[in-house]
Amino acid sequence: MINLVLVNPHIPQNTGTIARTVAATKTRLHVIDPLFEISDKTVKRAGLDYWPYVDIHLYDDYESFCAKANFNAQTAGWYFTKKASHCYTNVQFEKETFLFFGSESEGLPPEIIRPGRGLRIPIFEPEVRSLNLSNAVNIALYEVLRQHGTLY
Repeated sequence: MINLVLVNPHIPQNTGTIARTVAATKTRLHVIDPLFEISDKTVKRAGLDYWPYVDIHLYDDYESFCAKANFNAQTAGWYFTKKASHCYTNVQFEKETFLFFGSESEGLPPEIIRPGRGLRIPIFEPEVRSLNLSNAVNIALYEVLRQHGTLY
């Protein structure tokens, strides 16, 4: 099972777009402390009519996520951040994996990133600060699917 974890997302449309990808790939979505309500008016419009196929779990904070999702922060997870030194294509993703992504404006809180588990998606233009959150999630997710041989 692939688990996508959004930590404090700010833009509802990005979360809605990610939900559509989650539905299409039978992935689980965890959202920690969103700054918006998940409703028809915000994210559900971007997910269209795929919400019945979205496996989504909401948490108030990181500690609640760790407890309820059975996540061991000491031994698991990959953390996507532009500050990481390892490229996302240079690791082997586990079959049961958690991919963490931070907010659009601030990224992941540094205190949750486990040493040696940070990954970056290369950006070749130094003036471009980051990719769109939903694009970054799609790049990472499809690399995991590719590695697991589930693309055909």
